Amino acid sequence: MEPAIVLSISVGAVVVAITGLAIYTSFGPPSKELSDPFEDHED
Repeated sequence: MEPAIVLSISVGAVVVAITGLAIYTSFGPPSKELSDPFEDHED
């Protein structure tokens, strides 16, 4: 394979992995531990 193709696939895989981790953290079970800073400091 061409080095450019391998690099493109690697970068794409990293982007998809980071996106998947962000979605899992935002909407999955770990989201129960997240706090809303706007609700913490109501006036």
